[in-house]
Amino acid sequence: MPDFDLSDFSSLDPSAFAQLVKSAPDAQIAEVMSGDLRPKVLDEIFRRMPALFRPDRAGNTEAVIHWSITGAPDGGADTYELVISKGACTLSETPQHDPKLALTVGPVDFLKVVSGNGNPVMMFMTGKLKAKGDLALASNIANLFSIPKA
Repeated sequence: MPDFDLSDFSSLDPSAFAQLVKSAPDAQIAEVMSGDLRPKVLDEIFRRMPALFRPDRAGNTEAVIHWSITGAPDGGADTYELVISKGACTLSETPQHDPKLALTVGPVDFLKVVSGNGNPVMMFMTGKLKAKGDLALASNIANLFSIPKA
């Protein structure tokens, strides 16, 4: 079993990342996501999201989405803001708008969702992913991004 090594995450392409998440046990992912690499990994994932955005599927979607990733080493959460407007997706370094949709998820399940290794609908139904606000947008969010396949 390969190590879940994200020390050079910025050089991993999405499909290699998806395969790494798929092959790693949850405990190993949780360990990495509770350590020093957590901010680098989360920052890189969200930095890539605008490039993975599918404007052809967004139509006239106008939305502010807050992602809150729980399980930070201090017991808190990291929050990122994506703004979808006029066929583009942008990342705000600091959440500054009221969200149309707020998603809260633990670090292991978050990596599974963004790597195509987890079913966000099932996570929502089992309480692992919480959505507040526009649930129609929540159910369609995966279609708005090119998610890698492992």
